[in-house]
Amino acid sequence: MFDGIYFEFPKLLFVIFFFIACETLCKMKLPSIYFPHASQFMKSNVSASKLLFFLKWLTIVMMILALMSPVKDEPYELKPKHGHEIALILDASGSMKERGFDPLNPAASRFDVVKSIVRDFINKRENDNMGLVVFGSYSFIASPLTYDKHILSRIVAQLEVGMAGKYTALYEALAQGVNLLKMSRAKSKVAILLTDGYSTAGVDKIPLDVALDIAKKEGVKVYPIGIGAPDEYNRAVLMKIAKETGGVAFGAANASQLKEVYEKIDALEKSEIKNETFSYKNYYYFYPLFIALLSLLLYVYLRNKRGSVI
Repeated sequence: MFDGIYFEFPKLLFVIFFFIACETLCKMKLPSIYFPHASQFMKSNVSASKLLFFLKWLTIVMMILALMSPVKDEPYELKPKHGHEIALILDASGSMKERGFDPLNPAASRFDVVKSIVRDFINKRENDNMGLVVFGSYSFIASPLTYDKHILSRIVAQLEVGMAGKYTALYEALAQGVNLLKMSRAKSKVAILLTDGYSTAGVDKIPLDVALDIAKKEGVKVYPIGIGAPDEYNRAVLMKIAKETGGVAFGAANASQLKEVYEKIDALEKSEIKNETFSYKNYYYFYPLFIALLSLLLYVYLRNKRGSVI
């Protein structure tokens, strides 16, 4: 707590030599109008009592320390709220329950692995305003845009496979992600679309071209990610989404590759906004002042109790 403390007026320490000189050389006879009871406070026969002598000098030293104004510079960061605005669009369809995506944890489902990697990505994006869209047979906004990474991470942790149905409404999910960013005035709008399949026939209510037109109109850059072993058609769809929105399409056959994909996206969309660091002065003069007051009160009490005439 007290590391890094310094004094604003260190030269006031020399005032103590004035008291030492007066203690040894002077006979204080100042009129009370200038310093009431000063002569009583400094009278030499007080030193006859070791305790009174100690309390007297403790009071003097603590008052001088308080006058020297001990302070500590406390740094703090003002985090800017002008980073990217990102929509995380996650496939929670029935196929995401398949296991073996992570060779180091073969019992984990694809969706469990995705949630873990996405949560790590969320925690890295300190300055971004992020929201979450989950889709299966239909899509829904699981979290609006928020700067609170802890809440968003907890929401991701609570997602379950099949909670939006077992099929894949891929294009509807893309449009929903764009809609999440629609009211934003941010210069950089990004959607990260993760899926392990392609749009299920008869489920998607929005055609691909319409979803792409919406994304381009709102200026949303889309990074599609195909996990598992997507076929040629699915890869072509994801590449088309990326090309027409200015993003990049990725593929990940396993957990380590998916982690690398999110690291690449993190690097591609790295916010250049830096936190501003400030400092404020935290004053500690009240500690020695409080000790001085207590010792002075105790000194006066003990002196009067002894019945001394000082």
